Amino acid sequence: MLGGIFSFHSSWKTRWDNYIDKPSPLECTSLNFRGFQFAQAMRFAIEEINNSTDLLPAISLGYKIYDDCGSVGISVRAALALANGHEVTSAPSNTPCITPAQVLAIIGETSSSPCMAIATVIGPFHIPMISHFATCACLSDKTKYPSFLRTIPSDYYQSRALALLVKHFGWTWVGAIRTNDDYGNNGIAIFTETAQQLGVCLEYSVAIFRTDPPEKMQKIIDIIKASTSKVIVAFLSNMDMDVLIHELTHHNITGYQWVGSEGWISDYQIAKLDRHHILDGSIGLSIPKAHVSGMREFMLDVKPLNSSTEFFTEFWEALFSCKFKQSKLSLSGNQRECTGHEDLTGVHNSFTDMSLMPIFNNVYKGVYAVAHALHRVLGCNETCNNKVQPDPFTILQHVRKINFKTKEGDEVYFNEDGDPAAKYDIINWQPTEHGVVDFVTVGLYDASLPSDKQLNLNNKSLIFAQNSKLVPVSVCSEMCPPGTRKVLQKGKPVCCFDCISSAEGEISNVTDSVTCVQCHPEFWSNERRDACVKKEIEFLSYEEIMGALLTAASLFGTFTTASVSLIFFMHRNSPIVRANNSELSFLLLFSLTLCFLCSLSFIGQPSEWSCMLRHTAFGITFVLCISCILGKTMVVLMAFRATLPGSNMMKWFGPTQQRLSVLAFTLIQIVICIIWLTSSPPFPFKNFQELKDKIILECALGSAVGYWAVLGYIGILAILCFILAFLARKLPDNFNEAKFITFSMLIFCAVWITFIPAYVSSPGKFSVAVEIFAILGSSFGLLFCIFIPKCYIILLKPEKNTKKNMMGKMIPNSF
Repeated sequence: MLGGIFSFHSSWKTRWDNYIDKPSPLECTSLNFRGFQFAQAMRFAIEEINNSTDLLPAISLGYKIYDDCGSVGISVRAALALANGHEVTSAPSNTPCITPAQVLAIIGETSSSPCMAIATVIGPFHIPMISHFATCACLSDKTKYPSFLRTIPSDYYQSRALALLVKHFGWTWVGAIRTNDDYGNNGIAIFTETAQQLGVCLEYSVAIFRTDPPEKMQKIIDIIKASTSKVIVAFLSNMDMDVLIHELTHHNITGYQWVGSEGWISDYQIAKLDRHHILDGSIGLSIPKAHVSGMREFMLDVKPLNSSTEFFTEFWEALFSCKFKQSKLSLSGNQRECTGHEDLTGVHNSFTDMSLMPIFNNVYKGVYAVAHALHRVLGCNETCNNKVQPDPFTILQHVRKINFKTKEGDEVYFNEDGDPAAKYDIINWQPTEHGVVDFVTVGLYDASLPSDKQLNLNNKSLIFAQNSKLVPVSVCSEMCPPGTRKVLQKGKPVCCFDCISSAEGEISNVTDSVTCVQCHPEFWSNERRDACVKKEIEFLSYEEIMGALLTAASLFGTFTTASVSLIFFMHRNSPIVRANNSELSFLLLFSLTLCFLCSLSFIGQPSEWSCMLRHTAFGITFVLCISCILGKTMVVLMAFRATLPGSNMMKWFGPTQQRLSVLAFTLIQIVICIIWLTSSPPFPFKNFQELKDKIILECALGSAVGYWAVLGYIGILAILCFILAFLARKLPDNFNEAKFITFSMLIFCAVWITFIPAYVSSPGKFSVAVEIFAILGSSFGLLFCIFIPKCYIILLKPEKNTKKNMMGKMIPNSF
């Protein structure tokens, strides 16, 4: 004996328990032809086996089938009735047993929640239960449901496949409606988990059940209307989808792209109910198409009614839309009287609809699985061993190990979780010219393949919502283009974000970038912030205006100094040139020429040699220059001190001592520069920090101490020279050179004092320009203040260029 539990009714009347009186039994309502079809498929398989000589020869299978109305409570009661059918008796062995035989296995139920309840109850008894349509992934847990098996894949694979399908079309913002039972709740839970991993977000997830009150249905309709997502994933049973279709039609909710589970996507009765074509373009997963020869004819071969039970009367009246005279309900205007001999010719309803043939085939395979297990237990060959008394536990052990092919070539086996291989057809609802929906297979999902090949779709043949061939857009936020990054909106899912432009120096070169990538230090972001471009290299060059002007100023200074030198050389024997040591004057002019020329080493691209040259040449030439001026100043002082009675100071500061003093002062600077260059010399350096979008090529000081020691030494000599010149400024003489040295050193010190803050605060190449300006400014100051007055007398006032005029005494002007 085999047991069967199916839902011949889809609902029941709600009862209110007062907890005082014993609750009355549930009253089933809403006849469900699908349940009759599943029962017919089971009967067909049993009769085919009984008529077979190869499988269970001389053994007949019987069945007991119960209606559970889709109710968990009724299904458990039916399972207990099937499990407790056999009782131990003490009757003699030759006494026929008239009590019902215990069932060896149970086929059913259709829904997951009743299956969970049944499997929990019969699990301790090890009675095999094989479901054809219960897909909840939770039923794969063999610790909770050790005797449960099924011929339909687990929702673990279907939910993941639906998430992949949604992601395939770029729908990252979807709504979800589920059946409020274990099938829908567990299915959407797995879908949500997988969708989140794929970057898909749920705007809402609502649950419905066919017995829900209208108020709850209205809330769900309001949620759908208020939503911004255009794609709805419906993880519903066909009975709950029936109820939802009525609500959607009543409120005229259209324009949504539906993604369906196998519970309703391949059900033609759902399509017939959708008169307003709300579901046109739906796409979803279905069990692969199947054909079982002879099943359709068997199911439609309804025998004349010979039973007067209320159940069969209800079935017959609903099947043929007629009423018996003894019916409780009176005839309506469009109904005829039942005779009990009607046939199905010309009848079109859910009972004659064979769109669920793959599910009927699952029932068929479940019955055959038990038969093959029993065949092994009984050791059947040409005959079976009737002495062996099979028990459910032994049948369960053998059912788990079966592996056979049906007459249509379908392979039947169960894995360690009691599940078959997961394969689905991808179905698309495509309306035809006659207004009828055609279920077109547009792809395949095979969980046994590698992850990147599991989903196979033919996009060209797809029709979407509102009969469109364009893929609908359903996103919370548009994709962020390259050059931007995503910033999540506060309090919303990760699919809702704003696009923020990448910061300076950062790029994003892909769409929907979460972060921006920092460019290499030698690169900078372009205007669109989608690529790194090489930074512009900046240094003070001869080609730019500022570099050209400074070069011209340097050459002009060099030319002017050379001209002065030429004038002095041509008039070298004149008193004004011979006065105050002409050697020092020519040496000073030479050093000034070097000062003007050394400024050119600061212009152009820095190199290792130019960096070392520019600072050392600048330091040495300026010390040479200041040493000459210091020598001239001391000559002036000594000369006037020597005129005092009894003074022989000029003997101690003659030409030889003057040369030695210049050499000594210069050698000290040379030693400082050598120590600097050997310890930590200047070197070319790429400055990335000063300017963000440019690379500044500059000379790093190497040792800041060395650099400031060079400048400090020049400063000390300049201050000393200024003090001595200031002391000698009022000495009586027609041409007191100390005045002009004082002015020149005043300009020199002013230039270099202002140089320090200007140099520190100037960015990039401008700091180099400031240093060149200081060199040129101080050099021109020395040249003009010391030599131009003499040139004026030589060229324009030659009458004053006499020894007598040079030695003339006068009261000096004060300043």
